[in-house]
Amino acid sequence: MQPHKLYINGEYVESTGSEFIDIINPSTEEVISRTPKGTEEDVNKAVEAAFHAQKEWELTPAIKRGEAVREMGDKIAEKRDTFIQLLQEEQGKAYELASGEIDLAIDYFRYMSEWARRIEGEIVPSDRPNENIMVYKKPIGVVAGIVPWNFPMFILARKVATSLVTGCSIVLKPSQQTPNTAAEFTKIIDGMDLPKGIYNFITGTGGTLGNAMATHEKVHMISMTGSVGAGTKVMEAAAQNITKVNLELGGKAPAIVTANANLDVAVENVMQSRLINNGQACTNAERVYVHESVAEEFINRLQKSFENQKLGNPLQDKEADVGPLISEDRIQEVEKMVESAVSEGARIVTGGKRGDQEKGFFYEPTILADATHDMTVVQEEIFGPVIPVVTFSTIDEAIEKGNDTVYGLSSSVYTEDLSEAMRIVNELKFGETYVNRENMEAVQGYHQGLRKSGIGGADGKHGVEDFLVTQVVYMDYNSSKK
Repeated sequence: MQPHKLYINGEYVESTGSEFIDIINPSTEEVISRTPKGTEEDVNKAVEAAFHAQKEWELTPAIKRGEAVREMGDKIAEKRDTFIQLLQEEQGKAYELASGEIDLAIDYFRYMSEWARRIEGEIVPSDRPNENIMVYKKPIGVVAGIVPWNFPMFILARKVATSLVTGCSIVLKPSQQTPNTAAEFTKIIDGMDLPKGIYNFITGTGGTLGNAMATHEKVHMISMTGSVGAGTKVMEAAAQNITKVNLELGGKAPAIVTANANLDVAVENVMQSRLINNGQACTNAERVYVHESVAEEFINRLQKSFENQKLGNPLQDKEADVGPLISEDRIQEVEKMVESAVSEGARIVTGGKRGDQEKGFFYEPTILADATHDMTVVQEEIFGPVIPVVTFSTIDEAIEKGNDTVYGLSSSVYTEDLSEAMRIVNELKFGETYVNRENMEAVQGYHQGLRKSGIGGADGKHGVEDFLVTQVVYMDYNSSKK
């Protein structure tokens, strides 16, 4: 098994370190690849390459940058089946979700390519005669992109496409658990006619590479998607050089189901929002608040929906709805949370244990009834296919409990009453709120978290602006005649 190589300044190179990391298929527990355990010296080389390349890339006409980004999406589309299989193998996604993620990544490159001609400045009135005030929008510079394991291709697209179309260069570090799709994407970059150094690919641990990237004086923004703990460390490291951070961190999304909800709609979409990616997404519905008058019926219907979801190895069974968790550590954490909830008084309606597969990190889709707002499973991120259900009696109570969290990424509301929906939407304090639909953002929207869910955001016009800086030019065009 030949390990992956690093990609720095337009060339595949060996790491300066001698250690490697085994990549495990979470469905089979088999080693499927190896990556170099990169070093601080590798980071320095990659950042230097990106720093020098960015100067040329910024001067490249925006339309040419857009054409290059569009080509990246087209080339992913040509190898769509390969990317789907790699994603299923390294991350354990069900086929429908894996194919959906690859298609979304393709769409993201194509969508972002169209922003090449839409990055605009302004001319604003001056208080002085014979002067123009011109507002320029320019690339921030070198971006350090840190990608998580749960959506390794889509979030790669978020960071790479936006960096390159705005005139930035990027040093990309995939998760040490899911680097294979990023390695395959790097082959696409290597086959294109691009300036050397605008894209660099390094592999290794977050503790070593993430810290080196965040503290590097020639990195101008760290764009990281990951846990609150990792984001905190990145912010602390970035503070040394006052480097901008763009962070999407954890979530604890509430789903509020009122007495006026269409329960068929609520059950279907809560199920999808909880079990997407095997319960491992920051936007997953992590807790349900359901009105006491419809709670019993809602739980009964949700139980049937959960029990209809097929658990299995996605590469062996294309019909599997739910795959494995990413690692043994992750499944142990989920087990601890369920055990804690039961000890605090929650009742397992369905699931509550590992799957019966001989290998792999499978955990059954689980519903916990009789949960209370103060339980650990309601307060802390689960990141697994487990949903606690809490009842409420008034809308005031539902809003208060929904907002009572250190997180602020996603939320959802289920009601057929427009006035009720608008009131809840206006009073929830989250970056996203979904009404009568599943928790899944659009490329033209803006994916942003509040509180400990992050700083800055991605997608759409506002996501592009996060990769830009503003320069104001005060031009006196009559000074020579004074």
